[in-house]
Amino acid sequence: MQIKRSQFLVLSAAALAAPLLGACGGKRGAAAPSSAVAIDPEGEIKPREVSWLLSRAANGAVINTMQTIAQEYAKEHEGFKLTFITTPDRPSYIQKYETLAAANQLPEFFDTDATPFAQKLARQNRMVNIEDLLDNLGIADTYRPAALDYQRFDDGSLYMLPLEYGIEVFWYNKALFEAAGVEVPGSLDEFPELCRKLAATGVVPIALDGLDGWTLERYVAYQPFRLEGADYIKKLKKGEATFSDEPGRATAQWLHDLGAAGAFQEGFSSVGYTDAQNLFTSGKAAIYNMGTWELPSLATTELPEDLQDQIGYFTLPTVKDGKTGPNEYVAPSGIGLAVNAATYDPLIHDFLRFALEKYPQMYAQTGLLGPTTVEPVIPDNALPIYQQAIDEAGKIDGQVLMPWDTQLDPTTNTKLSQEQVLLVQGDLSVEDFLATMDAALTENASAYFSE
Repeated sequence: MQIKRSQFLVLSAAALAAPLLGACGGKRGAAAPSSAVAIDPEGEIKPREVSWLLSRAANGAVINTMQTIAQEYAKEHEGFKLTFITTPDRPSYIQKYETLAAANQLPEFFDTDATPFAQKLARQNRMVNIEDLLDNLGIADTYRPAALDYQRFDDGSLYMLPLEYGIEVFWYNKALFEAAGVEVPGSLDEFPELCRKLAATGVVPIALDGLDGWTLERYVAYQPFRLEGADYIKKLKKGEATFSDEPGRATAQWLHDLGAAGAFQEGFSSVGYTDAQNLFTSGKAAIYNMGTWELPSLATTELPEDLQDQIGYFTLPTVKDGKTGPNEYVAPSGIGLAVNAATYDPLIHDFLRFALEKYPQMYAQTGLLGPTTVEPVIPDNALPIYQQAIDEAGKIDGQVLMPWDTQLDPTTNTKLSQEQVLLVQGDLSVEDFLATMDAALTENASAYFSE
């Protein structure tokens, strides 16, 4: 079924009014495939308009690069057009994506994380196997293993294509650390005392974008990942482990202690992305936990001159007797690109072949790390730490920390995003937090994963 942009918008409105089907059923002009799709389909390439439902910045590097590539492809294939259906607000996007999936009205391409919902679509053969596609095109070995691993489901299967890549580190202000008499922490357990000493000097210890939820949820994931690696969240999300188990209890106590130490700025839960970053780049905050996709803003000569030599970074500290090491931490390749199996045909295969051949070099020109081993072009106004962070990304090895907002069932995750704020603010005790989250797991996890 070919969906033009005008048709798609009408379908979106209609689908959003419909209830979400737990088994992703519904009716469609062309039924969802009942078997795995052929990776290199036979037949004539017939150009048409195709759509991409996505949740990315409208003027971001991924969209700009793919738009240029699509325009080049259209010059050789008259009648081809790639239309972007953009919903940058992630909660709204997820609602639209899941509702359209339930109605079997997803377009040719759509964005998704490696969520339980996406895995259901893959199991129903509604997504093209990306591992098979990359093998078919002969380019699988050009991708960073960590970039691909971030997109994999628990069973190791790969159905999302990474279009970006980065490592998440703790940027810090060396001058503010020196003024507080503190050093880079060697363990996660040193964070509360570190923050207490920084706060005593009158600065914000950690600038946090609390408005978006996922940034604080990273902190929820840190202790369990260091203690147990990926195993804990894999069991927890299915209700096979509890928040009251040692890893969950450790993270709850740690978050409570961070809050008591005044780790985050006052009113952090209503502070957005840009304001949090400005706290750090203006020298008012000592630490900013964010990815290398922000290098153009954090490692540039456009920063105040007195700050340029003071910015450093450190990777996620380890814990005593933990199961993960220094080079294992968050290395996300962003929300993945999924290919709709129901609309996959010779045109889609040929466009992907064309796009994935050109994308690595073109994306590298933006100065950002990409999902392949092609190194980015460092901007002329970059500080030395820009290259240092790029080199750091090459050291990633072992397990990748999967963000919990892509792992937990939606209802439990929503509860977590609310309760984590109350815990840090001191409005909820550690025991009450654990009890509340375990109740949410009991009510939602098993039913969600058994569907």
